[in-house]
Amino acid sequence: MIIRDETASDVDAIRTLTTDAFANMPYSEGTEPAIVDRLRAAGALTLSLVAEDEGNVIGHVAFSAVTISGEEAGWYGLGPISVLPARQRQGIGSALVNEGLGRLRKLDAKGCVLAGNPAYYTRFGFSVDPAFACPGIPPEYFMRLAFSPVYVGGTVAYHPAFYG
Repeated sequence: MIIRDETASDVDAIRTLTTDAFANMPYSEGTEPAIVDRLRAAGALTLSLVAEDEGNVIGHVAFSAVTISGEEAGWYGLGPISVLPARQRQGIGSALVNEGLGRLRKLDAKGCVLAGNPAYYTRFGFSVDPAFACPGIPPEYFMRLAFSPVYVGGTVAYHPAFYG
């Protein structure tokens, strides 16, 4: 398996993969493929990485800039992340997250936020922090990973592509 930047020829595979990965998930409204497409169309995908195995796209993760209290602060949002259902629980998602976080650090990012399951994302260093909030996301599922011990929290807003 290799992890690489997406290419134009990956777009359809990413859409299908994301649709399949979020099908029947109780927390999903099925909007994830459209979010990725809208982020791409807006030029707002800071990182769009795919996991490829034997020429097939088996995983994808997107990272895009967020604002904190209305300001660009060098923070990014992780998501959506998708792994082909038949390949889940094989470390593909972890590899995508680790690669993406490493690349963000090389971009001198200040940190990363996400909405997700703490039981999964704490392994990467994410934690719930009452200094950060995102309207519409339960606080127990909204987490941050600061890349520096000095940071300021606030109200996080994702790119408008997340909202349709």
